[in-house]
Amino acid sequence: MHEIKMNRKKDKGFESPRPFKLTHQVVCINNINFQRKSVIGFVELTIFPTVVNLNRIKLNSKQCRIYRVRVNDLEAPFIYNDPTLEVCHHESKQRNLNYFSSAYTAAVSAVDPDAGHGELVIKVPSELWKQGDEMNVLKVYIEFSLDQPKGGLHFVVPDVEGSMAERGAHVFSFGYQNSTRFWFPCVDSYSELCTWKLEFTVDASMVAVSCGDLVETVYTHDMRKKTFHYVLPIPTAASNISLSVGPFEILVDPYMHEVTHFCLPQLLPLLKHSMSYLHEIFEFYEEILTCRYPYSCFKTVFVDEAYVQVSSYASMSIFSTNLLHSALIIDQTPLTRQCLAQALAQQFFGCFISRMSWADEWVLKGISGYIYGLYLKKTFGVNQYRHWIKEELDKMVEYELKMGGVLLHPTFGGGKDKDNPTPHLHFSIKHPHTLSWKYYKMFQCKAHLVMRLIENRISMEFMLQVFNKLLSLASTASSQKYQSHMWSQMLVSTHSFLKSISNVSGKDIGPLIKQWVDQSAVVKFFGSFAFNRKRNVLELEIRQDYTSSGTQKYVGPIKVTVQELDGSFNHTLQIEENSLKHDIPCHSKSRRNKKKKIPLMNGEEVDMDLSAMDADSPLLWIRIDPDMSILRKVEFEQADFMWQYQLRYERDVVAQEESILALEKFPTPASRLALTDILEQDQCFYKVRQGACFCLAKIANSMMSTWTGPPAMKSLFTRMFCCKSCPNIVKTNTFISFQSYFLQKTMPVAMAQLRDIQNLCPKDVLNFILDLIKYNDNRKNKFSDNYYRAELIDALTNSLTPAISISNEVRTVDNLNGDVRLILEEITRSLNMEKLLPSYRNTITVSCLRAIRMLQKNGHIPSDPSLFKSYAEYGHFVDVRVAALEAVVDYTRVDRSSVELQWLLNMVQNDPAHYVRHKILSMLGKNPPFTKAAESPLCNEALVDQLWKLMNSGTSHDWRLRCDAVNLYYTLFGLTRPSCLPLPELGLVLNLKEKKAVLNPTIKPEQGPDTTEMTGNTMGVHIPVMGFTSSLDEGLITMETVSSVSMSSGVAPPPQGLKRKLDSVVGPLGSSPPEPGQVLQEEDSSKKFKIRFNTMEEDEIDMESPHDSQAFIHHHLNILERPSTPGKEPPAVDQAVLSLPVTPLPSSFSKESTSSSKHSGHHHHHHEHKKKKKKKHKHKHKHKHESKDKERDSHAFSNSPASGRSVRSPSMSD
Repeated sequence: MHEIKMNRKKDKGFESPRPFKLTHQVVCINNINFQRKSVIGFVELTIFPTVVNLNRIKLNSKQCRIYRVRVNDLEAPFIYNDPTLEVCHHESKQRNLNYFSSAYTAAVSAVDPDAGHGELVIKVPSELWKQGDEMNVLKVYIEFSLDQPKGGLHFVVPDVEGSMAERGAHVFSFGYQNSTRFWFPCVDSYSELCTWKLEFTVDASMVAVSCGDLVETVYTHDMRKKTFHYVLPIPTAASNISLSVGPFEILVDPYMHEVTHFCLPQLLPLLKHSMSYLHEIFEFYEEILTCRYPYSCFKTVFVDEAYVQVSSYASMSIFSTNLLHSALIIDQTPLTRQCLAQALAQQFFGCFISRMSWADEWVLKGISGYIYGLYLKKTFGVNQYRHWIKEELDKMVEYELKMGGVLLHPTFGGGKDKDNPTPHLHFSIKHPHTLSWKYYKMFQCKAHLVMRLIENRISMEFMLQVFNKLLSLASTASSQKYQSHMWSQMLVSTHSFLKSISNVSGKDIGPLIKQWVDQSAVVKFFGSFAFNRKRNVLELEIRQDYTSSGTQKYVGPIKVTVQELDGSFNHTLQIEENSLKHDIPCHSKSRRNKKKKIPLMNGEEVDMDLSAMDADSPLLWIRIDPDMSILRKVEFEQADFMWQYQLRYERDVVAQEESILALEKFPTPASRLALTDILEQDQCFYKVRQGACFCLAKIANSMMSTWTGPPAMKSLFTRMFCCKSCPNIVKTNTFISFQSYFLQKTMPVAMAQLRDIQNLCPKDVLNFILDLIKYNDNRKNKFSDNYYRAELIDALTNSLTPAISISNEVRTVDNLNGDVRLILEEITRSLNMEKLLPSYRNTITVSCLRAIRMLQKNGHIPSDPSLFKSYAEYGHFVDVRVAALEAVVDYTRVDRSSVELQWLLNMVQNDPAHYVRHKILSMLGKNPPFTKAAESPLCNEALVDQLWKLMNSGTSHDWRLRCDAVNLYYTLFGLTRPSCLPLPELGLVLNLKEKKAVLNPTIKPEQGPDTTEMTGNTMGVHIPVMGFTSSLDEGLITMETVSSVSMSSGVAPPPQGLKRKLDSVVGPLGSSPPEPGQVLQEEDSSKKFKIRFNTMEEDEIDMESPHDSQAFIHHHLNILERPSTPGKEPPAVDQAVLSLPVTPLPSSFSKESTSSSKHSGHHHHHHEHKKKKKKKHKHKHKHKHESKDKERDSHAFSNSPASGRSVRSPSMSD
C-alpha cells in the first residue's frame, strides 16, 4: 500500500530525475558529407543546476564520436560508455533468451534518461562547484562527429551519375521512440523540455528542413554553401527534434501559407495533388479541439527509404515518398489521407504535448488515435469508422489471446510479481526499446480503443473538453519564459489525465481504468439462447472463458439488442460473478398476421418475408454488445435464418460482417440467396459486399453437389460489368463509382476460389478470368487500372491447385497442364510488360511474384529462389523487394534451405534500407524456417551463434531491428538454451564471491525470467585457477598511461593538474566511487592512489568497440545504491584489501590474491549492515524502477569483479 501512495504522491507534479534543468539547446551541424556519409558539428546545452555542487552531468549520446567537452569554457573530462552496444559479453557462453532479456533490460536501464542516466558522463570542473550556491547557469559545449551512422540518421545516396543534388541524395533523421541521441548528444527524454536553436550548413543546392521557424539562410562568401537557421521557441523534448537535408522541391500550401511541403526532384505534380487536401484535416482538428494548431508552421517532407510511413516531430513530419500519388490512383488516396491525418493528430498529442514517463505513453497514443478516428468518421463515413473499430478490436483481441495480454499502464516497484507485470512475454515492457514491434502496434491500437470506451462512459462532448483543457494549459505554459514549474504543464501523465476527466465530467471512471488500463487481457464471451413460449421471454445464456491465456473476468453492464417483429429493443444486463442466465421479456406476436412493415433500429420500416422464421417466436435476431463497448470476443449461437435476416436487414456494418462470418457454417440455398441479395444492393457498404463475395465462394464449395446454375457470382458480374450483346467481353473500364470498382476488383478473386468435384477450379471460371485480362480496356478511363489488373493476377493465383504428379517425370514447361500453361503465359507477359511500362507502386510485379511462388509450391514449375533473389536486390521498388523476400522466406521453410537462410540473414546485416531489414526478420518470425517444437537440419550451433550475435551486438543502432531479432530467436529456440547446442564444456572456475572454486557457473538451471543469481555468477569474471593469467576481458577497463588523463581535452597535463584531479576524487568527494572506467590502482611501494581515465588518444577513440557493458551496468547500479557523504577523508586502507583482481596479475601474486579474497569476504560482511540501513532510508526517494536492481545488487553483485572495483574497500563504500 505504501508503494501505491508513493506513486500517487509522485504523480502530482513532475519531479526531474536529473540534478539539473535543461533550458535551451543549440545544435549546429557545420558539415554534412554525402560521399563519406559523415556529419560534423557541436551542441551547446544551457543547464541550471538544481543541487549544490553539481559534479556530474549525464547526457545521452550513441555512436557519436566526441572530441571535446567544455563547461563554461573550461575543458571537462568525460567518460563515454554505451552498454547496449554489446548486451552480453562476447565470451559469455550463455545462449538462453531469459538471460539475454534481463541483461538487455539492465543495459537499457543503465543509460535511461527517464531515470537520469546517460551514456556520456561529464565531470564538472571543480572551479565551477563553488558557484553552486548561487546556482549559476552552466553552458556545456560538446564537439562531435558521426561517421556512416547505422541508426538515427539515414543517408540515401543513389548510385548514378551527377552531383549529389542531381542524384537526389538526401539524409533524414529516423528512429523508434526516443532516438535523437543517435545523431547528437542531448537529454533524450520526452520529459525534458527546452527551447532550441538549430543551424545546418549544407551545399547551396540542398535544402535543410528542421523543427521550428526558419529565421534566415546565410550563404558563404564563395556562394558554395548556405546555413539554415531554425528557432523553436516552444519548449520541446530532444526526442521530437528532426532534420532532413536534400535537393528538395518546395511547395507552399495554397490554402495555408504557413504550411510547406518538400519532396524529391520531379515529384512536384504528385506532391501538389496528394497535399491538396491537407487544409481540411487542419480545419477539422482545430474545430473539434477548439484550439489553434500549436506551432507557427508545419512542414511535410517526403523521403525515400523511410523507416516508417509517418514519423512526427515538433512542427514537421517525415513521410515515405511512396505515399505520393497522382489523380489517376484510387486505392492509395484514402491511405495517404489517413497517414496525413495521423501525423497531424500526433502534432497536437505527442509533439506539442509530451509525456512524463513511458508509463504515460498510452494517453498520448490513445488521444491521437482517438481524434484520428473522429476524422475517419467525418471523412469516410460512419460505416468506414465502425468497420475500422471492429478491425482494430479483432486484431488486438487475437494478439492478446495469442500472446497473453497488452498492458497499457505498466507500474513498476512493489512486490515480486509487480516487478514483471507481464511474465507471459519474452521481452520486458519497462522500456519502449525492449518491446517487440508488433506489441507496440497492438499497444497503440488498444490505447485508442480504450479512449473510445472512456468516451462511451463520459460522452464525446466532455472528452473534447478534456483535450481542450490539456491543450490550453500547455499553450499557456509554452509561452512562458523559463520557469521550471510551468513547463511541466506541457507533459501529460496518466494521473493528470484522469484528474482532468473527473473535473470536467464529474464521473468516476476508476473501474474502467482498472479493468482496461492497469491490467492486460480481454474478455471472451459465449452466448446462446432459448425462447420460452409460455412466459414469452427470451432466456439468454452468456458464459465467459477467463482461464485461458490473455483473458480476464468481466463483471458489469452489457448491452443486448433484440430485433423482434415489433421493432428493435435494447436491454442492459448486469453480468455478476456467477450469473449466466438472463430473462428478457418479449413483445407481441401480432404483426405476423396483419402484414405490417417491421420497424428497424434506425427508424426505417421494411417488408420482410417471414416464412423462414420460427412460427412460435417473435425474434428475428439478437446481438450481444453491439457497440463494442467492451474489449471482447463474442461467439454467439443463433439459427441460420436469424443470421440471414441480420445480414439483409440490420443496418450496422459490424452486424453484417458478423453474420457473413457466421453464414460460412450454414451452406444452404437460403444463405446463398441472402449473400447474392447483398451483392446486388448498391446502398450496402462496399466492404460488406467484398466480404460477401468470399463467403459465397466458400458456401458454393460446400454445396458443390447441390449447386444449380452458373458458378457463383458469374452471372452477377456479367450483368454488372460485361457487354449486353457479348456477355464474355467486359465493358471498357469506367471507375466513376468507387463502390462498383471495389466490387469489380474483388469478385474475380473470390470466384477463383471456387472448386469442382475434382477439387479443381472450374474451367469456365478460369476462362472467364483469362478473358477479363484479355479484353481489359482502360483507354477511356480517367483512373488507372493497375490495382484491378493486379487483382486479376491474384485471381489466377487463387485458381491454382496442386499438380497431379506422374511418378518420376521431370517438370518442364512442355508437359505442363494446359490450363496452368495459360496462367504461366499470362503471368510472364504481365511481368515483361511491367519492365517496359511499370505500374504505380509496381502492383502488378508484386502479384506476379506471388503467382510464381504459388506455381512453385503447387508443383507446376521447379522450385527455385533465384528469380526472387534477383527481384529482392537493393534498387528495386520496396514493395517488389518485400514480395520477393516473402517468397524466399517461404522457400527457406518449405525446402529447409540453409543457403537461403544465410542469404536472408546477410541481407538483414548489410542491406541499406532499414525497413527491408525489419521486414525480413518479421517475415521470418511469421513464417519461420523451423520452430522450437520440431527438429530441423537448419537448427545448428552456427545459426544460434549467428542470431545471438545479431541481437547481442549486430543490431545495436536500431531498437526495432534488435527487438525483431529477439522475436525471431524466441520463435526458433524459445526462452531456454537452444536444444541443438551441446552442453557447455566443464571448466573449473574460481568464483570470487563464494571464495571457492565452482564448476563452470554458466550452466545454471533455468530460472524463468528472473535470473538474478545466475547473472550474478556469470557476470563475475571467471578466472581459471592456474595462476591469474590474462583472464580479464579486453573490454573491461583500459589502462592508459597517466599522460592520457587529459588527452581528451588535448592539453598536456601539468603535474599539479593531476594532483587537483586526484584531490577532487579522493578529497571533497571522498566517498563517491570513481567513475566507470576509472580505476584506483595501487603502486607497489607506496600507498598512493593514482587515477586514470579511460580515454584514448583522439585517433583511437573508438565508440564502436564494445566496452564491457556488464561491468558498466553493475558498477552503475552500485553507484546508485550508495548515498555519498561528501567531505569525509577516506580512512587508511589496508593494503591487502585494495582492488587487486581488477588488473591482470602475474602469477607471482597468486598467493597474495587468495588472501585478498579472504579479507574481502570478511570485510564485506562488516559493511553490509551499515549499507543496508542507509539503503532503506534512501529507498523512499528512489524512483520506482530501481527497486529490482537494488535487490539484485545486494546479493548478486556486491562483490563481483565486474562491478568495477572488485573488492569493496572502505574508501569506496563508506
